[in-house]
Amino acid sequence: MTAPAGPRAAAPARLVHGVGAGALEWLDAHREFFRARRDDTTPDTEVKDRFKPLGELATIGAVLFREGVAGSRQARIARRLLDFAWHDLLDSGALLAWMQREEPLSPIPLEIYVPFREVGYVHPGIERAAAVARGLASWPALGMLPVRRLGLAATERRAGLPPSTGTEEALRGTWLGRAPEPWTVEQHLAYDVTHTVYHLTDWGADPGGLPAGLAGYLTHWLPAWLDDWAGMEHWDLVGELLVVDACLPVPALDREVWERFAAARSPDGAMPVQHGMPEGDTDEVFDLVYHPTLVAALASALATSRALSALTGADGGPEPGGPGSGEAGPGGPGSPGAFPGPGGAP
Repeated sequence: MTAPAGPRAAAPARLVHGVGAGALEWLDAHREFFRARRDDTTPDTEVKDRFKPLGELATIGAVLFREGVAGSRQARIARRLLDFAWHDLLDSGALLAWMQREEPLSPIPLEIYVPFREVGYVHPGIERAAAVARGLASWPALGMLPVRRLGLAATERRAGLPPSTGTEEALRGTWLGRAPEPWTVEQHLAYDVTHTVYHLTDWGADPGGLPAGLAGYLTHWLPAWLDDWAGMEHWDLVGELLVVDACLPVPALDREVWERFAAARSPDGAMPVQHGMPEGDTDEVFDLVYHPTLVAALASALATSRALSALTGADGGPEPGGPGSGEAGPGGPGSPGAFPGPGGAP
């Protein structure tokens, strides 16, 4: 494995933005399929399994509004999707509170709730249940892979809570934290790399959250990884690696990779996991492609923001008070305050 020689041309913002616009359109048209196919015999585990995609959807919405790069139509679609996910699919948060009570040591309800909270959806019951869970001695003792531990610490930090594990401690246990031989990366390790970067940079909000040595390592080797997985047409992983690129202090926004990524989409905006679009019933196809389509929307939002910042010479996200810096949600403008402590008022 060798890194591509020299810099390559950056993708035009119009191409990058179009990938995300199409992905959001497809997700909106198929939003009913996020719902668990539930009847009286559906086990609770299947209902809970449908929560994770909603957290991913909320993360994308939070990034779109934070970066301020969505057009008016995209912003309306994103808000409509989030309203539907929160009120219709999560029963205005009641289902997350139920899960936290059912599984007090599960970090999943908190991880799903925090991005919703960042865009204005608040449920005091979730916050109280999470505060009780975090007060248990078992909480910091939970057995987790290092990248999961790093993600939980990032979630707690975003919620205004003291992280149960130090970032440096968690990072040392990850594959990326050791900056190992780049040719040893395998598919599951590559996904660990992507999520390590997401958690260190708060989903691209803080590229400076990457230690300088890791930023240099990724700047050098990420182009080779992108070329490899684009050659294998593994579009889900290519999309996640394009998100990583947009999280770097100086992203490449490689035009050749973005053109191949954009060409893999279906005409209606969906992104396949690998090779081409699958065939089958609509609900079965949805379950196969919703994740790479969500990833495409996320990669597009971050890369569009970085491309526009490069054009204007700007360093970061939107100005305080500007578009995307705290769009009014159901609970009012801006982000809610910190979580309460156990027994505290929300």
